[in-house]
Formats: sequence, C-alpha cells, structure tokens
Amino acid sequence: MNLIFCGTPEFAVPTLDRLIREKFALQLVVTNPDESSGRGYDLKAPSVKRRAMEAGLPVFQPRRLRDEVVRAFLSQYHPDAMVVVAYGHLIPPWMIRLPRLGCINLHASLLPKYRGAAPIPWVIIRGERLTGLTTMMIDAGLDTGDILLQRETAIENDDTTETLSARMSVAGAELMTETLGLLDRGEIQPRPQEHARATLAPILKKRDGRIDWSLTAREIERRVRGLCPWPGTYASFRGKNLHIWKAHVIPNPTSGERHLGALMIEASGLLVACGERTLLALDEVQLEGRKRISAREFANGARLAATERLG
Repeated sequence: MNLIFCGTPEFAVPTLDRLIREKFALQLVVTNPDESSGRGYDLKAPSVKRRAMEAGLPVFQPRRLRDEVVRAFLSQYHPDAMVVVAYGHLIPPWMIRLPRLGCINLHASLLPKYRGAAPIPWVIIRGERLTGLTTMMIDAGLDTGDILLQRETAIENDDTTETLSARMSVAGAELMTETLGLLDRGEIQPRPQEHARATLAPILKKRDGRIDWSLTAREIERRVRGLCPWPGTYASFRGKNLHIWKAHVIPNPTSGERHLGALMIEASGLLVACGERTLLALDEVQLEGRKRISAREFANGARLAATERLG
C-alpha cells in the first residue's frame, strides 16, 4: 500500500514508526518547515522530520499547501492513501482527491465531540472522564468527515495534556494501521458524523494560561493539568509571573470567605482562595526567571505577608 504521510509534532511519530515497521510503502513524508528556537534562534526540525530522516525517507516541508508549486510537486505522486496526523494545515480539495482511497486523519477525540486543534487539553479542562481516538475521511470541513474507526481512552485523575497525549499517540498508531488494512481490503464502511452533537476544541493561546481566581478550585486544577506543558497556567506575584506547575484541590475547606487569590500558609501547604469559597493547594511553582520548586520552598523564600494575593 503506497502512502504519503503528513504530520509534524511528537504526537505523530508513533504512527509514522508503526507504518515503517509494518512495511507500508512510504513515498513521501510531508511536514512543517524547521523553526528557529532558543536564544540563538537555531533552526529546529519537527519531530516527524527527524524520524523520517533516520528512516531514510524523503521529506517535503512546504509553508503553504495552496501554492501552485506545492500542488505540482505532490501531483507527481499517486498514493493509495494519505495519512494525516497532527499536521497543522487544512488539506485543500485537490489534495483530498489525490489518493485513490482518500486522506485518512487520526483525530484525538471521539468525534463529533471536540473538533478542532486542541482536543486533548480541552477534554481535561472540561472535566471529561473518557475520551478517545477517531480515524476519519478528510473532507472540506474542520474535522467533519465520515468516521472509520474509534477507540475509547480513560482520562486519569492526574493526567496532564503531556501524559494523555503520550498514551493516545501510541494507541492512535495501532488504530491507524488497523484502519488502513480494513480500508485496503474494502472491509470498512465510513459513517457520517452526528453533526448536531459536535463540540469545539479551539487552538490555545498564551493568554489562556492566565488564571481567573473566580473559578472554583476544581476548575483551576483542571486547567493546570490541561494546559501543561503549553501554554501553562500562571498568575501575577509582586509584579512577576508565577507559573503553577502542579496543584490539588482541598476537599471540604473550613476557611471563611477570603479575597480571591489570597495566599495562606497552613499545615496542608500553600493555599489560594478561589471562587465559591474553594481552596487550591499549590504543589510546584516557578517564579519568572527562577527554577521550578515546591510551593513550600517558594513560600519559605518569599516570606509572604498576611495580605499577600495572586493576581
């Protein structure tokens, strides 16, 4: 089975690995251009490119799929299917029509729920207990194509986007190879999505990490996990950003009403007053320009005043 693979971040690497191990004929790997990173602005290759180069596969890195030169280049290929995993671009109609069996996308949610760029963070933020993976036929819409296969995945109480992504990327590789085999043998029937049940998982921005202390401690704790590692959750402390890496909810708090964001040092740790008189215990924090430390170390070093608050 001849394939073109489109993907960019680490999440896509297990699927590429699995296709290589299963001896699929990978004609081309399409990924994003290298990006500058670090203080020296050195170019860094996407994770998918690095794996493809290790395997000796040809790599193509267009900035825009709608350029005519890109269309001319890809139209030289005649794949049976195109596999798309976290590529980061909308696939144009001409590219959808290019493969004999179509473009197959691995999406990290149980569609039609959580369509969009960030399904894994949003299922954690919104308190879901179950998510999953979907292989689907790409069409002109945003994650609106017909469903091929789905697999459920439990969300653990301590899952972050990083840990859940790691598990789902491995499970997704297996689901994609199973899908391709069934599709090649004509043993799978695509089924339309129930569009009325659709929800959205919009792309995350840096400002999404700013903590709103009027939310309950449970809501904030889910954001801490869902926005880890990026963009992270943060508040202001004495004019600097304080990154909250880990936190947990204090059940059944007995404290009276306090100003939102008020800091308290108690036997159970460094606490913050949240909405609806709930309390969040900070576990690990990082003050802007400093290293990541325990909240207890931070409190000891900061010498908190009685009226100290997080903004």
